[in-house]
Amino acid sequence: MRRALVPVLALTLAASGCSNMNNTEQRTLSGGAMGATGGAVITAVTGGCVWCGAVVGGAVGAGAGYVYDQLKKGNM
Repeated sequence: MRRALVPVLALTLAASGCSNMNNTEQRTLSGGAMGATGGAVITAVTGGCVWCGAVVGGAVGAGAGYVYDQLKKGNM
């Protein structure tokens, strides 16, 4: 229980500082958070390294969030 509390508290603190972000930053952060969550869940279900899945998923999600923002702006 305590091991799960640390990431939740860290995410809560990180999310509280998001009010001054522009759209690109918000989409990149949101994509990273969703990717990290998805990567952790998938690796937990498949029996892999949960932290490794979270890191890889977070990186892919952040990249996807940035690309999505650029597509919405018409830059790609």
